[in-house]
Amino acid sequence: HGCPPTVSSWQAAEVQQQIIRDTFHLVLKRDDHICNFLECGRGRPGGGPAGLALQLSLCPHSLFGGSDYKLIYRHYATLYFVFCVDSSESELGILDLIQVFVETLDKCFENVCELDLIFHMDKVHHILQEMVIGGMVLETNMNEIVAQVEAQGKLEKAEGGLSAAPSRAVSAVKNINLPEIPRNINIGDINIKVPNLSQFM
Repeated sequence: HGCPPTVSSWQAAEVQQQIIRDTFHLVLKRDDHICNFLECGRGRPGGGPAGLALQLSLCPHSLFGGSDYKLIYRHYATLYFVFCVDSSESELGILDLIQVFVETLDKCFENVCELDLIFHMDKVHHILQEMVIGGMVLETNMNEIVAQVEAQGKLEKAEGGLSAAPSRAVSAVKNINLPEIPRNINIGDINIKVPNLSQFM
């Protein structure tokens, strides 16, 4: 009786996909000459000939957390970058943040395209996390962000060399030319019996 319902991972993923679909449809149907802000559920009085309230969007309250949230987006060629923020955020500040994000992606991927975002999602997330963590903007200097991403890339390459070490060690052991594999190793008073390793070679 008082237990909250649990949400399975597939339900959470379905909700996430629904939010992405709805966001895409809201942004896609807007003309390029309309402002880049969608205020969720708020309207302004006056406007039309019938004196009806001008609805700024059809953004459902429940989809994005209520009427206090807004979508701020930029459209570049075939790419849309959308941020969902609360009313305390500056629309122009977020547009500037999106611009820095896109320019950084462009610099890191050398003319960013959809495939870069799809196949290098981990790098895209790393770039975004260099800029924003926990809703706080940490860095907007593109050169600093790129330097941190390049340093991370060098670290990953160095670790890649280390992670390949076990396979190189196994390969080296297999290539040792021993006339006979020892069955017992005696070191002082210690006698070590070596198991049959022929199945691994």
